Amino acid sequence: MADWKLRPASMTDVEAVAELHAVVLRADLERLGRYDETRVRQRLRDGFVPAYTWVVEVGGAFAGCVALRPAPNGHWLEHFYLAPRLQGGGIGTAVLRELLTWCDRAGTPVRLNVLRGSAARRLYERHGFTLDHEDPVDVFMIREPVSM
Repeated sequence: MADWKLRPASMTDVEAVAELHAVVLRADLERLGRYDETRVRQRLRDGFVPAYTWVVEVGGAFAGCVALRPAPNGHWLEHFYLAPRLQGGGIGTAVLRELLTWCDRAGTPVRLNVLRGSAARRLYERHGFTLDHEDPVDVFMIREPVSM
């Protein structure tokens, strides 16, 4: 696995994150008949909150991002994207483990949604996420905190 680190995001990261979002989600959104070249990027821009977002760097370069947004009922894991060339090498697993450890220490559940049919669902299931509910496009999952 390559060396990686998390750094706090800033508004200057929004375009790189929006582009990665479009690239990573394209196949799943096309499969679901929901891909729109402009809308996919604008939706990310509209929901980007640097205060809750971290940039994943590999070798000092932008490689991905993840957001952990506080909510009254725990945290929402959002915008978790890793450059396709780095997927499957253990970086996503390591990043997810770190975030889940933070939430376990705080005793908070973590919620997320993933597109139906996305391979990412298997990653989340391996880390204790279970089905909460689903709709025609999204699968909503939850992971209760593990006692530390």
